[in-house]
Amino acid sequence: MIPWLDPHTPFPDVSQALTTDAPGLLAAGADLSPQRLLAAYRRGIFPWFSEGQPILWWSTDPRMVLMTAELRVSDSLKKALRRVARSAATDGRWQVRFDSDFEAVMRACAAPRKDGPGTWISDEIIAGYTGLHRLGYAHSAELWLDGELVGGAYGVSIGRMFYGESMFARVTDGSKIALAYLVHFLRGHGVAMIDCQQETAHLASLGAAPISRARFLAHLAASIEEPQIAAWQPLAPLGAVL
Repeated sequence: MIPWLDPHTPFPDVSQALTTDAPGLLAAGADLSPQRLLAAYRRGIFPWFSEGQPILWWSTDPRMVLMTAELRVSDSLKKALRRVARSAATDGRWQVRFDSDFEAVMRACAAPRKDGPGTWISDEIIAGYTGLHRLGYAHSAELWLDGELVGGAYGVSIGRMFYGESMFARVTDGSKIALAYLVHFLRGHGVAMIDCQQETAHLASLGAAPISRARFLAHLAASIEEPQIAAWQPLAPLGAVL
């Protein structure tokens, strides 16, 4: 059994998360207000649930993370980044932007994929995270081609901690290009770790790896006390430094 949260019920300690059946499941209920989401992320808790389920809150152990110094950039991705950098300096067809259309990135992440249905990102989720965005705690990295959004990623930023949420691509390597710019930016602002929440082969291919929840929480506790990143703008074209 897990506790049911009313709107004002605090989260239980993450040590109470299930270890069998649904490992990492901590609680259910409450809401997705910006205040509740911030309280969750500050404790290493995240929401994840499917349509028809109540809001489910998780604290997984181990925790999948990407150290910003360890992003794997394949040769094909390097070529794509150089192409984007050349275009940014010449015709401007390719552009990388941050936060120019946060909600559009979320809705693109929610849309059906080529190999399956849409994701768990519902209108309720979108409303909660756009609320965080308006408060300066959620951000998007976006790839644009000829004025069309063709790739992106979004997540939550508290202090010098970043929590990755989802990515999408409408062109080859679109999500990876956006992620590479995001990682480059975060590394330049002293962010050492991106929370990836759950282990997948795709994340592992990008350099992410699981660590213990204890290690994750220790890093989290120090990082969220650092000052917020003030200005979200892509750093110099990434292709130029590869």
